[in-house]
Amino acid sequence: MSYIEFEKKQLVNLKYSLDRELLRTNRAGAYASSTIINVNTSKYHGLLVVPQPLIDDLNHVLLSTIDETLTVNNFDFHLSMRMYPNGHYNPKGHKYIRDFISEPNPKLVYRLGHTVFTKETIFAEKEDRILIRYTVDECQTDDIKLAIKPFLAYRSVHSLSKSNTWVETKHTEIKNGAAWQMYKGYSKVYMQLSKTARYTHVPDWYYDIEYIREAERGYQCTEDLFVPGFFEVKLKRGESLVVSAGLSEKLPSGFKRQFQNEVKKRTPRNNFENCLNNAADEFFVSAGKNKEIIAGYPWFGRWGRDTFISLPGLALSRGEVKSFKDVMRTMISELKDGLFPNVGHGKQMAFNSADASLWFFWAVQKYTETLKNKPAAWKEYGKPMKSILSHFKKGTHNNIQMHDNGLVWQGVPGKALTWMDAVVNGKPVSGRIGYAVEINALWYNAIKFSLQMAEANGDDAFVRKWAKWPGIIEESFEYVFWDPEKRYLADYVNGDYKNWDVRPNMIFAASLPFSVLSENKQRGVLHKVKTELLTPRGLRSLSPKNPAYRASNVGDQDSRDLSYHQGVAWPWLLGAFADAYLRLHADGKAFIKDIYLGFEKEMSRKGIGTVSEIYDGDPPFEARGAISQAWSVAELLRINQMIK
Repeated sequence: MSYIEFEKKQLVNLKYSLDRELLRTNRAGAYASSTIINVNTSKYHGLLVVPQPLIDDLNHVLLSTIDETLTVNNFDFHLSMRMYPNGHYNPKGHKYIRDFISEPNPKLVYRLGHTVFTKETIFAEKEDRILIRYTVDECQTDDIKLAIKPFLAYRSVHSLSKSNTWVETKHTEIKNGAAWQMYKGYSKVYMQLSKTARYTHVPDWYYDIEYIREAERGYQCTEDLFVPGFFEVKLKRGESLVVSAGLSEKLPSGFKRQFQNEVKKRTPRNNFENCLNNAADEFFVSAGKNKEIIAGYPWFGRWGRDTFISLPGLALSRGEVKSFKDVMRTMISELKDGLFPNVGHGKQMAFNSADASLWFFWAVQKYTETLKNKPAAWKEYGKPMKSILSHFKKGTHNNIQMHDNGLVWQGVPGKALTWMDAVVNGKPVSGRIGYAVEINALWYNAIKFSLQMAEANGDDAFVRKWAKWPGIIEESFEYVFWDPEKRYLADYVNGDYKNWDVRPNMIFAASLPFSVLSENKQRGVLHKVKTELLTPRGLRSLSPKNPAYRASNVGDQDSRDLSYHQGVAWPWLLGAFADAYLRLHADGKAFIKDIYLGFEKEMSRKGIGTVSEIYDGDPPFEARGAISQAWSVAELLRINQMIK
């Protein structure tokens, strides 16, 4: 019995099965993703989705899918399925599926009369290669033939392919396979089989394949895929065949062994915690000497803010200290004027986050808790910590600067520098220019922590320079943000204007290791957050009592951006909520544990074995956004560590 398993009646129900997606990655940014019945419903789906550095800094779908036809006693069973406009499906191979089994790797079981046929997939850990193993488990004859047909896209994950006359239709013959390169500048795709097969080269286009999720999101939703030809191979009862699709040619004799070895490397998804651990592994990406964290799959790249928020949960809570240090080393190498790049690489880097640098301090705090050696941590990270504090104090880009009252002001028109960063038609949905509550809670925490570290290391000069500021900030913070009648904190303050929208940002003033609030005020904040923002899937980004509240992130791009931080629930915020709750409730473990265990249901929904980016703010709290999000997984792992 597999921990995550689906049976026939679920799999043939397209409303059910097409809403559940699989993700598998290597450790270099490439991935494979589709629905559990291998029907692509999104432009982000594909069997071989890989970075193409000669083109841009994005992932590209090279191999979209594979069609399989199993012929038994001269009768053809078409096992695949594609969607076309007006609800048309062809072929309808899902009707043969009997089971989906998740362990030790994803497996679909087909029953074709007296024949049982299985398909298993795994993505190679250290190369851009998808491996597919087909097995004839049961059959009353040895008259069996498998035909496989590759569907090539060769386009960015954010675009769609259209038929054209300039595509390269030629192929290269290789050992047990063929290679194709649709356009110059792209990598070749090498498809090989573990046994000799016949390849027939008949280049053709398949038109108007539809992706229903793109239609729901208001995007163009049909594309044309290029099919260069097909392979045919004879099989016998009990025989397995491994098909490899990668960016290099390999010896086919090693495919079966590689498949088995790849399976052995994986953390088994045989319980809730292991699902989270396996998902955590997939966010780490290595490129040369650099190691980074992908913010979410399938469409996010590296984000600075998300990196520092995610690192303690993804790395430290699992004892991965080396991974933590490797990622920190990469990020520190790109620190500029007190700011970390929030998105992009090289010339495309954007330093548009006021809080990423402050989350860096929090990540180091968690590191010192793990290391239990403050002097060593100060030697490693004291220099960038001092640099950040100095630049924030004197002022840096985007009007980020400490004022005489000790508080940090941030923001310029047209930009959103906090984590609530949605912009529609050039205007931030919640710009929050001024004193943002979580920025200043993080700022206070950063200074207090740095002073603690400096004192432990005998850095008297630093202590003398910064010792007066915590007291000044405490007084200013209460005056600027706290209302004794409302008993909660303003979300942001700009001059005489105080924004009293009930948002989760105030929770950090009660959750961070060094809280700027008294215990009594922490309780006021926690009560407000718990009563108006807490859901089983995260903290709402805005109270339902607010007229601007939007519970669901659906519709076209503008509609989704307008709702992104206007009520939608975010799982990552539960980490801060748990910190605050357990600080203030000695008997709070059971309550937090119930929240944590509530996510176990999500292991068989949306992104199988992982946690989505966001959820609806109202019941039934449907998953939305990216199917696997780093800080969602990270903070659940950290909560589990708190419980333990």
